[in-house]
Amino acid sequence: MTAPIKIDARWDDEAHVWIATSGDAPGLVVEAPSWQLMIDEVRSVLPDLLELDATHARDVSLTFKAETHLALAAG
Repeated sequence: MTAPIKIDARWDDEAHVWIATSGDAPGLVVEAPSWQLMIDEVRSVLPDLLELDATHARDVSLTFKAETHLALAAG
């Protein structure tokens, strides 16, 4: 059985990194300077986190939801 896991990602403009967390995978907090590196880091650490949580299936599907905030000057 494949378990869906939603990953919430947001861009931190001050630190210049993507931050990924998930309510479906407690303890997941990843920072990376690019979108792809953030995905790679999540894929790297998530198996270890899920191994600690016996309620998750071995096979998971990841859905990344991105958020960024931009300020636009009135023109």
